Amino acid sequence: MTKTLTFDEIMQLPSRYRANLINKVSGFKSANLIGTKSKSGQTNLAVFNSVVHIGANPPYLGFILRPTTVERHTYENIKETGVYTINQITTAIHKQAHQTSAKYEREISEFDAVGLAEHYYQDFHAPFVAESHIKIGLSFQEEQLIQCNNTRLVIGKIEHLILPESVILDDGDVILENLDTVAIAGLYNYYKPELLGKYEYMKP
Repeated sequence: MTKTLTFDEIMQLPSRYRANLINKVSGFKSANLIGTKSKSGQTNLAVFNSVVHIGANPPYLGFILRPTTVERHTYENIKETGVYTINQITTAIHKQAHQTSAKYEREISEFDAVGLAEHYYQDFHAPFVAESHIKIGLSFQEEQLIQCNNTRLVIGKIEHLILPESVILDDGDVILENLDTVAIAGLYNYYKPELLGKYEYMKP
């Protein structure tokens, strides 16, 4: 039996049920930790499943930030310092990564709270996650307010890309499955992806 829901019926669902359902039906997403540090030196770490490719020339990544009607330490630190890091989550740290979604007070560093180590590269202000196999340092470029629900698309330029050279193929492809990378579906579910095939650039 197939279940069919209209927009109005979706909006009438209990809020937590609706959140689980709509977050899950869009499928698997990348699993990342965003690291920031305030000007005063307070670090912050938060799990995000909304990091997206914006462009490669020049190299930009984006992520969706929920409405700023409450404190958003990640966003506030990015706007204050102009830099942040994106760190891919592995199976080894996925439980710790998920724990960063808890609402810690500003003066508590999620790095310390969940037992992950800060890693710094050169003079880049924002902390990387030492345990992550792909670490990306970005500088804030712009944000777009999405009017329909007051979320924001935050776009950053890749300043530093750190990953094992052994997983980069001759064509620039990256063997993610060799890096223990995980994916997220929904709000609480973590998965280990499996390569089904690699295909050529297609033409008509």
